[in-house]
Amino acid sequence: MTITVDNGAERNEGVFDSFECAIEALAPRCAHCGCRVIGHGVESSGTVYCCAHCARESGASGVADNAGATAAIDHLTGEQGFR
Repeated sequence: MTITVDNGAERNEGVFDSFECAIEALAPRCAHCGCRVIGHGVESSGTVYCCAHCARESGASGVADNAGATAAIDHLTGEQGFR
């Protein structure tokens, strides 16, 4: 399968035998924790983060996740709660 990622400023394309391989090759990494950003994320001043928590930890302000008030597990601290 051929997968193309086009974010408007950059276009990446590759031929892969699975989505996992495409994700590993093409998905951006969070600038704070390094995890792959798949599906959603937040961006501040051109920098991509996996979530608003990581963006705030890196000094970004005025960022919020799209999840709103849904239950989440903080992937860095393991705390459970609502955001």
